[in-house]
Amino acid sequence: MITRPTMKYLLSASLVWMLAACNQPLKSLAPEVPVSTTQAQRPPVILVSIDGFKPEYLQRGVAPTLSTLADQGVLADVMRPSFPSITFPNHYTLVTGLRPDHHGIVGNTMDDPQIPDQHFSLGNHAAVVDRRWWDQAEPIWVTAEKHGVHAATMFWPGTESDIQGVRPTEWRPFDGKLPPASRVDVLLGWMDKPAAQRAGFFTLYFDDVDHAGHESGPDSSQVTEAVAKVDQALNRLMAGLAARQITANIVIISDHGMASTSADRVIYLDKFIATSNFKLVTSGTYAGIDPLPGQASLVNKALVKKHDHMACWNKADIPARYQYGKHPRVPAIVCLADVGWLIFGAEDPKIHANGGSHGYDNMTREMGALFIANGPAFKQHVSLPAFDNVDVYPLVMRLIDVPALPSDGSLTSTAAALR
Repeated sequence: MITRPTMKYLLSASLVWMLAACNQPLKSLAPEVPVSTTQAQRPPVILVSIDGFKPEYLQRGVAPTLSTLADQGVLADVMRPSFPSITFPNHYTLVTGLRPDHHGIVGNTMDDPQIPDQHFSLGNHAAVVDRRWWDQAEPIWVTAEKHGVHAATMFWPGTESDIQGVRPTEWRPFDGKLPPASRVDVLLGWMDKPAAQRAGFFTLYFDDVDHAGHESGPDSSQVTEAVAKVDQALNRLMAGLAARQITANIVIISDHGMASTSADRVIYLDKFIATSNFKLVTSGTYAGIDPLPGQASLVNKALVKKHDHMACWNKADIPARYQYGKHPRVPAIVCLADVGWLIFGAEDPKIHANGGSHGYDNMTREMGALFIANGPAFKQHVSLPAFDNVDVYPLVMRLIDVPALPSDGSLTSTAAALR
């Protein structure tokens, strides 16, 4: 349970903002409108992602801003990510309401037979900004712009591309070196526009907690320090909103959790079959494997079965509960490690295995994600049972008064939190 904050903290700038916001009703869904007084009067919506934030991190006593927002607003027991429980697929799920199999961002690393000139990876900037990878779905900011609601994205996977030919009104190329406080300052600068010109939908992305989890493991002091740093940035956001007398609906989420890993818990695929027989599309907590021409039978015989600490399936046979394996970009064979284990092609001294990782079974507690909501649209002191992250999309679309597109999500799981 999250303890009640002290009276001193309740009198902070963030509480001033919340008290000003708590009695404003949620506006009803409106038909398509241009940017107008209607948008200017609607509370802006800020979707905040703290990459790799486990709900349990709230218990470390270093996140008073998050704890207050949760205690005075809405907190879910856990939000279940989609499989695979990794960054790009889940960030796109959160803003489309579609599972990775349906929106096409099936991995942080992937190939597409229709895009043979590129291999998608987080480090391949040419691919990350290429709309061909993203165009199979329409994220919130694209739909919002089409309906006259300006969007301003302070980082989010996909926002560097002109998806379906549309960009947010305000956006920035990703800069991992930009500190959390500076990211907040950029967003607050966008808030300084006249109300009639201000965006109605904002995103804010922090990656410090995820980096610390990978490098040092989820139980480390480095993660605790990163949680405190991000919380201080959120306090800066709340104080900035209060100073501007802006009430906002804020939805704070993470894309996945984090599990401890070790060099003592590594599976090497070359122990089963030579790596010269297949292409390793992705590896780590799960592996995506495409047999080379003429090698499918040999690779299948060696890999497609239950192994110690690893299960491998042909993509058509991936267990149904993962809702994964139908998209052409999913590799022919998917191997999933037990929580805490890692899969690589062969031993490599450059592999960093002592630390933390994610991408495991999305139903495990270790992969659980954060969900907090606070603002005039939300009730206070609400605890929500676990729900799937596809349900964030229809909620945000409701908050910005823009019709949601068909998706895998539903408002049912969050309806009890709305005023």
